[in-house]
Amino acid sequence: MMRLVKLLFLVSMVMLHPLTCLAQDLDWAIYKQRFVSDSGRVIDTYNKNISHSEGQGWGMLFAEANDDKTSFDLLWRWSRKNLARNDALLFSWRYDPSVRPPVKDPNNASDGDILIAWALHKAAKRWNDQNYETASAAIRADIHKLLVKDYGGYTVVVPGLTGFSAEGSIDINLSYWIIPAFIDFALQEPEKKWAALVRDGQRLLAASRFGELNLPVDWIRLTEQGELSPSPEWPSRFSYDAVRIPMYFIWGASLTAELELPFRAYWKNPDVMSPWVDVLTKETAPYLAPTGIVAVRSLVFRDYSFLSLAPSEQDDYFSTSLLMLSKLAAGTAQK
Repeated sequence: MMRLVKLLFLVSMVMLHPLTCLAQDLDWAIYKQRFVSDSGRVIDTYNKNISHSEGQGWGMLFAEANDDKTSFDLLWRWSRKNLARNDALLFSWRYDPSVRPPVKDPNNASDGDILIAWALHKAAKRWNDQNYETASAAIRADIHKLLVKDYGGYTVVVPGLTGFSAEGSIDINLSYWIIPAFIDFALQEPEKKWAALVRDGQRLLAASRFGELNLPVDWIRLTEQGELSPSPEWPSRFSYDAVRIPMYFIWGASLTAELELPFRAYWKNPDVMSPWVDVLTKETAPYLAPTGIVAVRSLVFRDYSFLSLAPSEQDDYFSTSLLMLSKLAAGTAQK
């Protein structure tokens, strides 16, 4: 355990220095202009202009990385006002301005909660403001209490307060393992299970090799006996969720050469990249992957040419977010 804590400390020191190049500043200016409202709502332009707790967390991370405290506070204020739950220090996952009430489903999404808590933790360090750390610690406490579980021989983070479970099994999503966030949390609270989430995230990824492609899927069923399979509740695809897994693991210096192999094998030809593949049937999307997914692929291959790319008009909220997240992750990968 002591060796793991030392590793977490070294990784965190790398992550304290986000990219500050002009390209990153330009990315954030474009992102704000296209996807952030005057009130601080991050808008998913591809998905009928709804908002997610995940998007608010991403936006707060981008604002912190670009030393934009004004925008950070705007995003955080909107998130508290519109997504904060009354029964726990967590956030409802979806906001749809076209319906009343705009938050019809109060359930949370644990990745959004983790991202918001992490952004606040980083903001406290950047701007030397204990109020951010106090808020982060409160959110972390409920994440740890309500969402971090021991199940099937693993320490896992469940996707939400309700749902995602059946008799003798639960469904998990490895893209919710925000590895660099868990590393920072472990350094702040070594007595809690954050380091175990990093360790068991690696174990789960190693065991989640499905079909001939040996790839993880977006949604994985974990039984009480520790058996893993694609969840029957969702398509058996390596898709828009699972493509984030290698990015978050690289960001946390936790994607070993062995864990990297299936991604390298699948993405070996960048000219025929699909945004998703069914790991059981090998069916692929009839269109090419957007820039953001291509950036994740480049990150896996340690090809940093994407760092000079700016988001284009063709890149929607998701693609632009993935591109910018991959650039932040590259700050760890290049060390």
